[in-house]
Amino acid sequence: MMRAQLRLAVRLALVTMLLFGGAYHLVVWAAAVIIFPRQAEGSLLRRVDGTVIGSRLIGQSFSRQGYFHPRPSAVAFDAASSAGSNYGPSHPDHRRAVEARLAAFVSLEGVDPRDVPSEMLTASGAGLDPHISPAGALVQTARVASARGLPLERVRQLVRIHIEHPLFGVGRPVVNVLELNLALDAADAREP
Repeated sequence: MMRAQLRLAVRLALVTMLLFGGAYHLVVWAAAVIIFPRQAEGSLLRRVDGTVIGSRLIGQSFSRQGYFHPRPSAVAFDAASSAGSNYGPSHPDHRRAVEARLAAFVSLEGVDPRDVPSEMLTASGAGLDPHISPAGALVQTARVASARGLPLERVRQLVRIHIEHPLFGVGRPVVNVLELNLALDAADAREP
């Protein structure tokens, strides 16, 4: 009697492992690939020739004058070590970093310190945030337009086009920096 129960328990364990450890994952993966193919492969952005430029979900560093810059990253946008700085607002190192970023941003953009959005001075929680606020993008338009030799209004229009509004009105509008910079490259190629 005990052997029969043991065999039944082993068979049940094997069937359960196959169903929920393998088959379930294959079904979910297949459904995702069919229903959401772009998202299932990581929301990758590709060049026309198919090479991957990046993911719309992972921020990356842009430092050249002709590109919009993302918010700071505590991990230098290294997706293998996603983390925040874990400093509180009153921590002396955090305060020094924010003050240094503010001075650098004001110098680079030529704006009043009161016009600098807070996300341009503080690192995101994961250090990989691909978005900035519309204000964070608009405050950079004069520098980007000047560096590219594009009309300021054209660059502002690109920012407005790339504002993503929150789903169901929950959250704040954001701008994906990588997608905006790719659109900027495309607009720059079209300008005479």
